[in-house]
Amino acid sequence: MDKKEALKKIALIQIKVGDFFLGNADYELKADKEVVLAAVKKNANDLQYADKELKADKEVVLAAVKYSGNALQFANKKLKADKEVVLEAVKQEGAALAYADKKLIGDKEVVLEAVKQNARTVFNQYDKKLRGRGFRVVLSKKLRANKKIALAAVKQEGRALKHADKKLRANKKIVLTAVKQDGLVLEYADKKLKADKEVVLAAVKQTAYAL
Repeated sequence: MDKKEALKKIALIQIKVGDFFLGNADYELKADKEVVLAAVKKNANDLQYADKELKADKEVVLAAVKYSGNALQFANKKLKADKEVVLEAVKQEGAALAYADKKLIGDKEVVLEAVKQNARTVFNQYDKKLRGRGFRVVLSKKLRANKKIALAAVKQEGRALKHADKKLRANKKIVLTAVKQDGLVLEYADKKLKADKEVVLAAVKQTAYAL
C-alpha cells in the first residue's frame, strides 16, 4: 500500500469515528470522491473544502444537502439550478432556498416545499428593503397569492397570514387554519372573517387574547 492509499484509508477511518475535518486534509483527499462523499455525509459543510469538480458532482452535492440543506451554498452554480438538488435541500432546510438559482426561487413546487419546512424564514420575507438584514429571499406576489403555498405557511406559522395576499386573508379555510395555530393573527383577517362566528371561536379557543 503506497502513502496515498494509506492516507485515504486513515481518513476514511477518521470520518467513520467523527474525527476528521476536510478543511485540514491534503489536496489529494479533497479531490477524492470516496473521501469527500463520506465526509459530507457526516458534516455537510465539508463540501466547501472539496475540489471544485466534486462541488459540481451531483451525487456528492445531493449527499451533502440531504444532511444539511444549507450546504447548497457550496455547490456548483449549475447544481444550484438543478431542481432535484434544490428540492432535497429545501426539504431539509427551507431557508436554503436563498442559495438556489433565481428560476427555482420562483418555482411553485420548490417554494411550497421550502415553506412547509420553514414558513417563518421563507414566507414571511416579503419586503425587498429587508435584504441584507438576514432576509435573503423575497417571494413574488404571484407565489404569495398561491393558495397552496399560503395554506402550508399558516399551518406551520400562523403569523404568516400577515404576509399573505389580501385576497387570501379573506379565504376562510386559510384564516381558520391560521387562527387555530395562532389566535392573535385574527387581526390580519379580512373584516368579514373577523365577524365570522366560527373563525372567532377558533381564535379565542387558541388564545383568550384573540379579541
